[in-house]
Amino acid sequence: MTETTRKPPLKILLCSPRGFCAGVDRAIQIVELALKTYGPPIYVRHEIVHNRFVVDDLKRKGAVFVEELEQVPDTDRPVIFSAHGVPKRVPAEAANRNMFYLDATCPLVSKVHKEAELHHRRGREIILIGHAGHPEVVGTMGQLPPGAVRLVETAADAEAVMPERPEDGLAYITQTTLSVDDTAEMVAILRRRFPDIVGPHREDICYATTNRQDAVKVVAPKVDAVVVVGAPNSSNSQRLVEVAKRAGCPVSSLIQHAGDLDWSLFGNITSLGITAGASAPEVLVEDVIAAFAERYEIEIETVSTAEETVSFNLPRPLREAMAAAE
Repeated sequence: MTETTRKPPLKILLCSPRGFCAGVDRAIQIVELALKTYGPPIYVRHEIVHNRFVVDDLKRKGAVFVEELEQVPDTDRPVIFSAHGVPKRVPAEAANRNMFYLDATCPLVSKVHKEAELHHRRGREIILIGHAGHPEVVGTMGQLPPGAVRLVETAADAEAVMPERPEDGLAYITQTTLSVDDTAEMVAILRRRFPDIVGPHREDICYATTNRQDAVKVVAPKVDAVVVVGAPNSSNSQRLVEVAKRAGCPVSSLIQHAGDLDWSLFGNITSLGITAGASAPEVLVEDVIAAFAERYEIEIETVSTAEETVSFNLPRPLREAMAAAE
C-alpha cells in the first residue's frame, strides 16, 4: 500500500466486558506478589492461566512451571496451584513433602468443588457437565473418589446417561467456562429425564464467562467478522468463537496474538468485532487493533453489556507474608 493509497474504512465494535476476569487477575497477582515477597524461583503447577503471553512473562520474572509436583525438587520455595483447581491428591502430596503451597484456584471453581462434596456426603450420584481432560474438570472430579462423578459432554450424553442408584438421588454441577446455551440445553435434558435432579443454588457457569458470551451475542450479528483473542486450550475462549458463529457472524477467528491474524479472512470486511477470553491480557487486544489500523482506517466503538466489579481476596498466607515484609 503506497502513501497515496487510501485505507479502506473499518468499524470496530469492541466487546465489553472482555479479557481478564477476577479469578484470572487474582491468580496472576498471586504469582507476581509471591515472586516479590519470597523472591524467585517460585514453582507453579500447570499454566497459572491458559495464556502463553502471561506464562512467558511470569517465567521471565522467575516462575518455574511444572506439570506435576514430582518435577519440583525438594525445596522450601513456594509452590502455586493454578486457577483451574487441582485434585485433592495434589495438596495431599504437597503436604506429605512438607511443601509450602499457595492455592490460586478461582473461588468460583472452589464453589463447584464444595457443591460436589456436599452432594457426595448426602449420597447423591453426581453428573458433571464439562469437557473431558480440561484441568478444571480433572480438578473437580478429583475432589471425590474415582467413579463418584460422571461426566456429560454433549446433549447426546445427557440423553444417554443412566444413574446407577436412582433411589439415592441425583445432582448436577458444571464446569465454569462452558457455553451458556449448550449447558442450558443439557440441563434441560437432565431435568426432563430426572425431574428431581438437584442443581446448584446459583448456576456454576461463572459471571465472566456469561458476560463475555452475552457481549459477543450482541456484537456478532452486526459485523462481518469476529476476532477472539485467547489461547487454543482456553475453554472460555473457544466458547466465544462458537457463540459468535451461532449468533450469525460468518467469520469467527481465535488467535493468540496479532501475528496469528490470517488476513485472507478479512479482505472485504467493513465491520469487525473484537473480544478476548478471560485469560487474555488487554495488551494483546491493543496489538490486534494496531494491526488492523495499519491496513484500515478504523473507527472504534465499545459495546458494553455489563459492568464487572467482582474481586477476590488473596490467600491468607500470602497476605500475612506481605504484611510482615512491610
